[in-house]
Amino acid sequence: MKPAAAHFTASFAFAAIAVAAALPLGGPQAAATVVFLGVLETSLSFDNAVVNATVLAHWNDVWRRRFLSWGIVVAVFGMRLVFPLLIVGIAGNMGPLEALDLALHDADQYGRVLASAHHQIAAFGGAFLMMVFLKFFAARHKTRHWFAMVERPLTRLGKMEAIEGALTLAILLLAARLLDGAQRAEFVEAGVWGVVVFILVKGLSGLLGGGADGAPSQIVRQGIAGFLYLEVLDASFSFDGVIGAFAITNNLLVIALGLGVGAMFVRSFTLLLVERGTLNTYRYLEHGAFWAIGALAAVMFAGVACHIPEAVTGLVGALLIVLSLGSSIRANRKAAPTKP
Repeated sequence: MKPAAAHFTASFAFAAIAVAAALPLGGPQAAATVVFLGVLETSLSFDNAVVNATVLAHWNDVWRRRFLSWGIVVAVFGMRLVFPLLIVGIAGNMGPLEALDLALHDADQYGRVLASAHHQIAAFGGAFLMMVFLKFFAARHKTRHWFAMVERPLTRLGKMEAIEGALTLAILLLAARLLDGAQRAEFVEAGVWGVVVFILVKGLSGLLGGGADGAPSQIVRQGIAGFLYLEVLDASFSFDGVIGAFAITNNLLVIALGLGVGAMFVRSFTLLLVERGTLNTYRYLEHGAFWAIGALAAVMFAGVACHIPEAVTGLVGALLIVLSLGSSIRANRKAAPTKP
């Protein structure tokens, strides 16, 4: 087992490259912004690392390395650079090159167009994350519970076919009542696509991935489809971060570099958790991370009606993980054999 620091060598190297690349874009101020966004993204995304670790625990070393190498390319250039351009292109009824030109030469207008699509982004990301949350807790064979008063009834509901989809769509329709007119229809449509993408990616991971037959349904198998699942999950976590970053800087490339640094450190934390078997040691840590996902999904839905600072979302997620860690430590102490 390699030292913990060794997991972060590539992350620190990437951070150094990102800071150096930011200097020509805006001097020391741009470099400092990259550092700040990287630290912010890392601190607010630890729950993402825990959830990623639950998936990677069932993968071999080859696919774990691919998640780190290929995944960072997709995370930085795909989800944090190209994807926002696609959103702006769709929202502004313009082509990709026009959206790129707008981002480079009129960043303020680019930020406004991106913000105008916030309700659709929140619906898609919120619905996808709500499906992730409910799929974990509504698993019919789940036997370990942290908040038993809530988790046990959800597990019983798991005996109903496609209950997580039904609950997510019901929550989506309730959240849509916070909007009026065309925005309501756009919100529902985007949310339905979030559910559809989850079902397709989750289904493909079982159809194309490896692994033993009869594995629990919440296990995402390794392979291209499983890789895609993690990338969409990462994107859902980062949607609000991409939009919120425009409150700090309107430079698209600086935002991509800063959030990319955070994404790299999240991946390093993920692999550290997998190698050290942290989720097996702290039995409720996984529960805390999935509760944080549910909280993030709820905040994304509620955020279409009122502004909720990203720091609040991050603090809620961090609190849930800390509480689950504390519960795990207490449970381990109780389970430890007493010395005579």
